[in-house]
Amino acid sequence: MALDSSLTALKGVGPRMAERLERLGLRSVEDLLFHLPYKYQDRTRVVAIAALQPGAEAVIEGEIDVCDIKFGRRRSLLCRLSDGSGSIMLRFFHFSAKQKQTLARGQRLRCYGEVRRGPVMLEMVHPEYRPLAEGMLAPQEEHLTPVYPATDGITQKTLRQLAVQALTMLHQGEVQDYLPPELLLKSGLPSLQQALQEVHQPLPDTPVFELLEGETPARQRLVLEELLAHHLSLRQLRHKAQQDAAPVLKPKGQLRKKILAALPFALTGAQQRVIAEIDADLAQPFPMQRLVQGDVGSGKTVVAAAAAVHAIEAGYQVAVMAPTELLAEQHRNNFAIWLQPLGLKIAWLSGKQGVKQRRENLALLASGEAALAVGTHALFQDEVMFDRLGLVVVDEQHRFGVHQRLALREKGSRDGRLPHQLIMTATPIPRTLAMTAYADLDNSVIDELPPGRTPVETVVISDERRDEVVARVHKACGTEGRQ
Repeated sequence: MALDSSLTALKGVGPRMAERLERLGLRSVEDLLFHLPYKYQDRTRVVAIAALQPGAEAVIEGEIDVCDIKFGRRRSLLCRLSDGSGSIMLRFFHFSAKQKQTLARGQRLRCYGEVRRGPVMLEMVHPEYRPLAEGMLAPQEEHLTPVYPATDGITQKTLRQLAVQALTMLHQGEVQDYLPPELLLKSGLPSLQQALQEVHQPLPDTPVFELLEGETPARQRLVLEELLAHHLSLRQLRHKAQQDAAPVLKPKGQLRKKILAALPFALTGAQQRVIAEIDADLAQPFPMQRLVQGDVGSGKTVVAAAAAVHAIEAGYQVAVMAPTELLAEQHRNNFAIWLQPLGLKIAWLSGKQGVKQRRENLALLASGEAALAVGTHALFQDEVMFDRLGLVVVDEQHRFGVHQRLALREKGSRDGRLPHQLIMTATPIPRTLAMTAYADLDNSVIDELPPGRTPVETVVISDERRDEVVARVHKACGTEGRQ
């Protein structure tokens, strides 16, 4: 049986169970193999009752001394279990007559549960238990017991049984290992089959903390697999995006020269480098997808303005989208200072606009009279139409959903061509993370602050000092008049 087989091929999975499993994103046997435990329970050894500590989960074995129903504010079945070293109370709030009959005096049990402090002695509330016949030795668990993410209608017992069936199929069939054997050997990592076996059924001496923290070779093997798959899928998306057509923007650059000449400061070397990278992208016949990183105050907005006038001079419109009204207004004010002296009109769209003002701005965009649109989420609403959108600038892109950004891009689709996209963020993104999480984007970094700008210092402060932080912010905004 192939690993891509439907879960209905497994014993115990009918149409209703398959529907429940699908709520967890599980449709095939392979999905089940990659549905990994989020914690483990050690049921491989029996603990003496006298050695139990509150908060611990343990397997115990003993004989019921007494079992009675206690009536009160909440009815419960109480069974005292002893093993010669001590006693513990088993408490059941939900029980049946058959269950009470089974839990009779003299019955031996093996139980597993969390130990809690009770009114009289330590307790286990609704422990898992198994009756033991006289002289019967219950088999010991050979592996740590996995606990999986679950949903209504699916118990841990069911998920474990299905995982065991899936592992059996894994050993009987062939699983495609995408990592070359020489890389695994060099890195000291197990094969995919070995890694899945260890994660689902770790041996008793496996360090659980290291396993859950991804520090064991098995977990690292699966992490590497997932990161590689993610990276390749994004590269595939990037390759696909480069098959799309986009307008080739190669103006003479006269508008940009006028804006830069009017600035009261000179661009830094980093800004000039990033602008050159953007210009090279805009000259390509496929859509630019570039992420620009830079600290607050590094001059990302000026870089965006340089890109905007590049597109405007080429005969296209530009849309600048920000996640908040405040940030969008800041962009509108800055662009107005730079563009309006050149005779360029700016359309402003936000959720708080009146009907008349909104209608006027929509008309400016649809006719092409407005060269630039600045706004919030309102920019990608259905009624917003552009005459010739050539560039989309998205600030703090992680604040927008993928579908929202794509909706704005689709507004520029014309004659089979899509607008270019420039994405800005002040969030520091390490190079390795950018290569992984944003493999579908080209990456530019403004790593130089303008003269006189104080570098931004990021610190981590304990939650216990929250009052100090609030007081400091209040002083900066009130007494000092700072933002």
